[in-house]
Amino acid sequence: MGTQHLTVQLADLTDDFTADPYSAFAALRVRGAVHHVRFPTGDESWLVVGHEEVRAAFVDPRLRNDVRHSADFGDDGLYSVGLNMLQVDPPDHTRLRTLVAREFTARRVQALRPRVREAAGALLDDVAAARRADLVAAYAYPLPLTVICELLGVPDMDRAAFREWSTKVVALDEPEESARAAREMAAYLAELAEGKRRLRDAAESDLLHALVRDHDGDADDRLTPEELLGMAFLLLVAGHETTVNLIANAVHLLLGNPGQLAALHADPELLAGAVEETLRFESPVPAGTYRYTAEPVELGGARIPAGARVVLSIAAANRDPARFPDPDRFDIHRDAASTRAHLAFGYGLHHCLGAPLARLEANLALRVLLDRFPGLAFDGDGAPRWRTSLMRSLHDLPVRW
Repeated sequence: MGTQHLTVQLADLTDDFTADPYSAFAALRVRGAVHHVRFPTGDESWLVVGHEEVRAAFVDPRLRNDVRHSADFGDDGLYSVGLNMLQVDPPDHTRLRTLVAREFTARRVQALRPRVREAAGALLDDVAAARRADLVAAYAYPLPLTVICELLGVPDMDRAAFREWSTKVVALDEPEESARAAREMAAYLAELAEGKRRLRDAAESDLLHALVRDHDGDADDRLTPEELLGMAFLLLVAGHETTVNLIANAVHLLLGNPGQLAALHADPELLAGAVEETLRFESPVPAGTYRYTAEPVELGGARIPAGARVVLSIAAANRDPARFPDPDRFDIHRDAASTRAHLAFGYGLHHCLGAPLARLEANLALRVLLDRFPGLAFDGDGAPRWRTSLMRSLHDLPVRW
């Protein structure tokens, strides 16, 4: 029988939850794997912090993605921009994922390799003479944005606006600005999709063009207007925000661990391990999308009532000492098979469809950067400034070379 839990104030467990959520997670984990908590924002949820329990929760059919299973559904609202596959359960999820997966193929991703390398080199060309830059603004952000916008067919002239919208959509400290950015992005994506529809018989090969064809397909195998909008939004935001943070966090960790950076310079084969260790140690997405209990659920010694909101903490799971020895140590030499047990890309039905693209971009971005600027170092003390965001996101990363 699960036990009843008092609400834990996360702000009481760490001096600054945005800067250091891991102290709070470690303190909770000593008490148990699942807790009812109040976040510093004031929101309350059930929080799962154990690796085994998070992994199990990802595939538990009683934990639904559809917000209509929430007891607070009337207050939660519905969808910010359209309807995407992270907000639905099977069979709708299966249908949506299949439609996107047949377009977002391994061949399409691998074909991007030369373009990613070219774009990375061009961005470094732009800043090379200055001998210093904010690596987030100059490199980590524009590289994935360029790639995903080209993949989906977003015109060059619109990318600056999209970058601003995307940053505000995932922010947690300005809800009104986030809502406004979501509305503006929704209007833009609807107009962009309509433009693709007018050209649907043209020989275009971008992903959004393909999704429009799926929208206009057979009734039994098509995207509704809301789904088309939602999938474009998901692919654009998730397709670059996560990789921005993966690249920036990897560079920050490597510069902060000069011995490991030197080892990586000496042995480029360690690069893949460095990317995986970054995914584990500083997960770009700290938590999965909300789950809602369709019935009472006992998990990790806690009894969670029906209609409850549940947060699966990827960041906490990836620092669980029961799964990763010495988890608070960044170590690119960890056994690769063990490290890839991280949950940075989720698990089960909702495992990130874009994981191969994120890995490809991060590996190439780091390789090009370190080859071009072998003397890369912090420009300053290297102290991180973290955004209050749905992502594990640095405000900036001043570097010199």
